[in-house]
Amino acid sequence: MTDQPILAVLGAGSWGTALATLAARNGVPTRLWGRDAAALAEMAASHRNQRYLPDLDLPSGLAFEPDLAEAVRGATTVLIVVPSHAFTEMLGELAPLLGPHSSIAWATKGFEPGTGRFLHELVAERLPGRAAAVLTGPSFAREVAAGMPSAVTVHSENEAFAKQLAHLLHAPNFRVYTGNDVLGAELGGAMKNVLAVATGVADGMRLGLNARAGLITRGMNEMLRLGVALGAKPETLMGLSGLGDLVLTCTGDLSRNRRLGLALGQGIGIQEAVAQIGQVVESVVTANEVVRLSDKHGLDLPISKGVRAVLHGEVTPVEGMKALMAREQKPEYPQGLFGTH
Repeated sequence: MTDQPILAVLGAGSWGTALATLAARNGVPTRLWGRDAAALAEMAASHRNQRYLPDLDLPSGLAFEPDLAEAVRGATTVLIVVPSHAFTEMLGELAPLLGPHSSIAWATKGFEPGTGRFLHELVAERLPGRAAAVLTGPSFAREVAAGMPSAVTVHSENEAFAKQLAHLLHAPNFRVYTGNDVLGAELGGAMKNVLAVATGVADGMRLGLNARAGLITRGMNEMLRLGVALGAKPETLMGLSGLGDLVLTCTGDLSRNRRLGLALGQGIGIQEAVAQIGQVVESVVTANEVVRLSDKHGLDLPISKGVRAVLHGEVTPVEGMKALMAREQKPEYPQGLFGTH
C-alpha cells in the first residue's frame, strides 16, 4: 500500500454512489465507475445521481470514470458494488487490468447464480493472491448518503487490509467494525434477502406484528443452522452482517426484497412486482442457492424453502403461509440451538 490510498468504486447504483460519496467526503481520492457512460457524464455535470439518489449532492472531490482500465489504474483498493449476477463477469474484466498492489473488496450480497458459490470463492479463483474483504451490514444507501447514523462491518482474512478499508470509510455517522469470518458475513448478507421476502409477504397479507416477529426469529434460526453447517461463526451471524441486516431488511420499506414480498402478499404477480421496484431484487436468485445449500447439508429450512416456492409460482403466498403454520408441534430447539429441525 502507498501512503496515499486511491479508491476505485465499481458500480454507480445507489449503494456504489453512496460509498464513493462517503470515501470522497473523508478526503480519499475516489473514482466512481459505471457501465452507463452517459449517466456518469450527467453525474459529473450535475453532481447528482438523478436515477438512484436524486437528493444527494455529490462531493466535488469525487471523480467519474467511464473507462474501467482508467478507473482502476493505480488504485490501492478496488471496491466492487455490482449485483451478484454480474459479479463473476466483473472479476473477469478486472483480472488483466489490476496493478500488482491493488486489493479487492466487495459490497455485493448474494451467491454466484447456478453454482451457489460464495463471492469470496470467486475472488480467490479469479484474482488469487490479493488481499480481499467483504463490506456488509444493515445499511440503506439513501440513509448513508444522507449522513444518517449507520454501522457496518468489514471481514477479511487479512486483518491489516480489513483495518485499512474500515479506515477509508469510517466517519462520524458511519461506524465500521472489522472481523475475519468472510463466509459468515457473506451468508448473512445474502440470506437476509430471502427472509425479507417472507416478512414482506406476511405484512402484505396483513397478518400482524406477531407473525412478523415470529418469521424474523425463526428465520434467524435458519440462518444460524445453515451457517454452522457451512463453518461460519455464530457470533458473526448474531452481529451486524446477520441479525442486524436481517432486522433492517425485514422491517424497512427501503428494502427491495421486503417490497417484493409486500407486493406478492397483496396479490401482485412476481414479474409485475419486480418491474415496479425497478432495480435488481437479489432474493429471486438467492433463494435457489440457499435451498441448494440446505439440501446439500440435510437441513430443513421451511421459511427459505417456502419463499423459493412462492417466487417460482409453485405455491401462492396464502398456501405458503398455511404450510408454515400447519407444521407439526415440536420443541423450539429439539437438538439444541443448532439442531437440524
